[in-house]
Amino acid sequence: MAKVTGRDAVKRYMAAIPDYCRTKLLPGAARAGAKVIADEARDRCESDRVAAAIVVKARPVTDDTIRVVVTVKRGFTYSLGTWLEYGTSPHFIAALGGVGARRLNTRLRDAKGKLSLVIGGQPVGPEVFHTGSRAFPFLRPALDVKEGEAIRAAQNFINTRLARKGIGPDDMDDDL
Repeated sequence: MAKVTGRDAVKRYMAAIPDYCRTKLLPGAARAGAKVIADEARDRCESDRVAAAIVVKARPVTDDTIRVVVTVKRGFTYSLGTWLEYGTSPHFIAALGGVGARRLNTRLRDAKGKLSLVIGGQPVGPEVFHTGSRAFPFLRPALDVKEGEAIRAAQNFINTRLARKGIGPDDMDDDL
């Protein structure tokens, strides 16, 4: 009678494949595709400060869904990115003397002691009308232009880790 060996090792290997795909393979593929879009967004961005703050975030939503977001880091650069992407409407800027105004402008008072905005070292008055700014979209066009390349990058990531012979034992141990 023939003796079969390694059955337990094969069972463990087969049981580990779905977890490997869910925790390493698919998130890695999603990040690879999103990196293509993030690089294009950095190239299209009008502001070096915002371009440097573009990040890729990937996280599982459910067992079979992964969400990848290409965005700008939270903070003031996020606001700058939003203003660049969508533009701004005409609006008034007033010197209210609040915490935000002090942070943005250290010299709020003119020579007479009244609240005043200071632009270029000169007091300009208690309020200024800003005509708004034109939109310079960089995130949405990056997705539109590089969508196909991002899908190919994700597929390439998967193809390099899976082959007809299967997942190598070393691949399942590596961090992606």
